[in-house]
Amino acid sequence: MKAMSHAETSPALDQPRWLLWASATIAAGVLLLVIVGTAIDRGHEFAIDRALLLALRRPGDLAVPIGPHWLEAAMIDVTALGGTTVLTLIVTLTVIALAIERRWLTLTLVLGATIGGSITVEIVKALVGRARPLVVPHLVQVSSLSFPSGHSANSAIVYLTLATMLAQIIQHRPLRRFVLAVAILLALAIGCSRVYLGVHWPSDVLAGWSFGALWAVAWWAIGARIRLRRGAA
Repeated sequence: MKAMSHAETSPALDQPRWLLWASATIAAGVLLLVIVGTAIDRGHEFAIDRALLLALRRPGDLAVPIGPHWLEAAMIDVTALGGTTVLTLIVTLTVIALAIERRWLTLTLVLGATIGGSITVEIVKALVGRARPLVVPHLVQVSSLSFPSGHSANSAIVYLTLATMLAQIIQHRPLRRFVLAVAILLALAIGCSRVYLGVHWPSDVLAGWSFGALWAVAWWAIGARIRLRRGAA
């Protein structure tokens, strides 16, 4: 029997597999938030949440965090790196730089990933409606809902997306690894700061990290495949 030519292949096989994988990754991230959020919405509590928050405060005085005095101030500074103002500024400056360099594909992907991810996080926050933890006093002022952690999710989305997108156009391998490592460390530090400051349950942060990482990976896959197919910048 004559072998099937490329023109004769099944339409199903002609579908862009990279798009399917990217869509599946995005769906996995959203599904993770929905499953954990549904459990929380139905009153399920994670014992480790309360235990970790209490472990980070001094016994007998829950208003005082463990560690040296300077650590609290450092955590407040770190957590600001995941705030709306800083993240918006970073994305804006990156987009301007990409526009100057005429990196239109990267610019489009960065905007799509960061804006789309942020909107998704806000939607899930409103649907779940989890209150902030009141186990320990908050060390910074907060007003929004708790699940998922917006700082953790958005920092992972922004920093990891920028790192993976830039890695596709950076030629020097050590520099690519450095950029990615910095992005990961920033996202981890920001998430940890939210728990240390008592404004998020640890499960909020874990969900935010997981969603943000999956979201960034999905958009990286989209960008990588488009470059391979088109050779675009």
